[in-house]
Amino acid sequence: MALVSPSRLALLALVSISAFCLYKSRRLRRQKKLLLLSSSSPNPSRGKIFFASETGTSKTLASRLSAFLRSEGLDLDLVDPADYEPDDLLRETLVVFVASTWEDGGPPRNAGFLARWLEDGSADFRVGSAALAECRFAVFGVGSRAYGLRRFNAFARGLSGWMRGLGAVEVVRRGEGDVDGGGVEVEFERWSQRLVGVLKAEGFEGDEEEGTDSEEDVEAEESGVVDLEDIAGKGPSRRSSSSVLKSMVLNGEENGLKEMVTPVIRTSLEKQGYKIIGSHSGVKLCRWTKSQLRGRGGCYKHSFYGIESHRCMEATPSLACANKCVFCWRHHTNPVGKSWKWKMDDPLEIVNAAIDQHRKMIKQMKGVPGVNNERLSEGLAPRHCALSLVGEPIMYPEINTLIDELHRRRISSFLVTNAQFPEKIRALKPVTQLYVSVDAATKDSLKAIDRPLFGDFWERFVDSLKALYEKEQRTVYRLTLVKGWNAEDIDAYSSLLGVGNPDLVEIKGVTYCGSSATSKLTMENVPWHADVRAFSEALALKSNGEYEVACEHVHSCCVLLAKVTKYKVNGRWHTWIDYGKFHDLVASGKPFSSEDYMAPTPLWAVYGAEEGGFDPDQSRYKKERRHGAAALQT
Repeated sequence: MALVSPSRLALLALVSISAFCLYKSRRLRRQKKLLLLSSSSPNPSRGKIFFASETGTSKTLASRLSAFLRSEGLDLDLVDPADYEPDDLLRETLVVFVASTWEDGGPPRNAGFLARWLEDGSADFRVGSAALAECRFAVFGVGSRAYGLRRFNAFARGLSGWMRGLGAVEVVRRGEGDVDGGGVEVEFERWSQRLVGVLKAEGFEGDEEEGTDSEEDVEAEESGVVDLEDIAGKGPSRRSSSSVLKSMVLNGEENGLKEMVTPVIRTSLEKQGYKIIGSHSGVKLCRWTKSQLRGRGGCYKHSFYGIESHRCMEATPSLACANKCVFCWRHHTNPVGKSWKWKMDDPLEIVNAAIDQHRKMIKQMKGVPGVNNERLSEGLAPRHCALSLVGEPIMYPEINTLIDELHRRRISSFLVTNAQFPEKIRALKPVTQLYVSVDAATKDSLKAIDRPLFGDFWERFVDSLKALYEKEQRTVYRLTLVKGWNAEDIDAYSSLLGVGNPDLVEIKGVTYCGSSATSKLTMENVPWHADVRAFSEALALKSNGEYEVACEHVHSCCVLLAKVTKYKVNGRWHTWIDYGKFHDLVASGKPFSSEDYMAPTPLWAVYGAEEGGFDPDQSRYKKERRHGAAALQT
């Protein structure tokens, strides 16, 4: 192949200078950063593995690929594109991209500058189509089909097109993994094996068939006929015949509908302690249930609303969700979707199976220190159901029938929705307490924190709050404070109070759930209880007396605001619930309101009480934590 001519290099240098003017401030910052790095820059004669990563998934995969190639005698430099000069691509002979697709189908932030350089260069006729003629490349994309086929791995596709537009040769077909279909690991391993085989083959020359997508490929890709989720990530070739595609669809679905929980997702959730019910539901034993079984205190719902934590069942009829929140407790092991597209189990069977599985988990507590027979016997007969385990329960088409079945058994219902399905909220029958997660107060921060699938997520969010306004029973805004993300927008949160007019506002500090490839949160993002108190008091003050701070649960780092005109009767708070009265009201079939089933709040749960929301009838237990040299003592 011919080398790049000196005149072409000179022309490209002029183009680069004009591009530098556009990005001058950013380049200066990057140059300062590079001066602090080791003086030994990556060797341009060696291949490069670039990781375009926002949450760490692509970086992890790229590191794994680097180790694998090294074990095969192929040593490539692992490079963060944020620390790389795009002009150096002119001297590269082999580059590999492991690239995530981020917001609106664009690149992660660490690859933004490189992406603009490639896109501008491939579109500039002055640069030409042979600038990277000496360079071979390969791309593996990390994306989510839940955001739509056109955005699925859009950045990875863009990289392939831009590199080819500059004359580079794609040595293996682009790999594409679906993080929500459970197929990333399988697809990446296959793609890595193909890449190694090609690189080790002597005298290899990439050809068009292996490196480009035909029009037929694109049409098959956008048709949605085959979804990686259908077959646990083991996707067919895009060149599969129509008969093979049809066969795979029929074998992976039932009556045109697939199961929500794939084998990969099931395995992941079961490892986390979930009991999977049927094809889309789950139940899990809450740590606070175990705690109150042992007489060591209940959760914040016990302090705020009189829930008996040892008689509470945590469940969901839909493991799927329409958001991919940065603080997700489940690290996004559950599926996502914008509508119900799966097989549907019978609501009665779900309730029966949930109670059965819950009872089995309760029985396993027999003999645990602190658990007595009376509490164990009570725990075997759940009286409360928290429909907030994971996912979006309101997505389940038979949610009203399921709630009716719970109430028929005199089991209370606490349902949490993520504010993306306003029409479902309006169609919902009365529940004991209805929550809407208000994870942010502005459009930009909501997009950054919840990472919603819907393009009109903000309109859906606001409309969900308006739907809450129309409810007669107890309604709650649930705020999760994440330092550095959403804990500073007091005025914006205050303005949202008038939209949904909630009875109550729960304000809780985010729970740190360990490191995850899908979340960048650290302990630095977890507020102290003092921070939550200060935020709560400030928000109450902004309401001009409409809300006051009513309760707190120090152990959960949680504070409750309540509407004064409803819940403060003769100077005393009434945030607790008369559950028997609620079930009688439901059974009557007559309209009723939240004030019809409220009960007095015990003084130990009131904000500022010495107990800090801890039930004095329980025994406080603190684990002994020893660190450093003390931990080595026996």
